[in-house]
Amino acid sequence: MQHELTVSAPQQASDGGPLVVRSIATALRVEPTTIYREIRSGRLPSYRVGSGRGTIRVSRVAFMQYLDDRGIPASELAVAL
Repeated sequence: MQHELTVSAPQQASDGGPLVVRSIATALRVEPTTIYREIRSGRLPSYRVGSGRGTIRVSRVAFMQYLDDRGIPASELAVAL
């Protein structure tokens, strides 16, 4: 029997764990492809979780640094992360 070990994006955002691309895109009011582009360019550090292609995660510290580097106040986010 296999158990689901992942947590939904809204729950992840509220529990202090790493962020998923969709949560970041929602918070910044952009499309997920924009976040993937930032990750590919190296401007937003990330890591993969899981086998195969896995799932991309961004640490909260890396995301807060990303916001700070661009002068985006956390109060401007569409949702609290």
